[in-house]
Amino acid sequence: MFLKTSRYYEQNVVEVKTKRKSSIKAVTLRRLPFSSGTPVQVKGNDRLDIIAQYQYNEPTKFWHIADANKELQANDLVKQPGRVINVPEK
Repeated sequence: MFLKTSRYYEQNVVEVKTKRKSSIKAVTLRRLPFSSGTPVQVKGNDRLDIIAQYQYNEPTKFWHIADANKELQANDLVKQPGRVINVPEK
């Protein structure tokens, strides 16, 4: 269902019945692993995919950076220039 590069690749999928007697598939919640890494200061034009390209040579791995930090919305990590975020060494 998910690509191998997805953070949900090995996550369980369950089928849930709705009130209208239909069913939908849903991904179970996953626990974020502890991730050590390098503190990086956000610059004015940074985006997570740009940081991932620089760090991992693969922009689609931006979610590794998102998972290593505690923001609910990943893009909030780069909204404020000067903020220091954790970038794992994966």
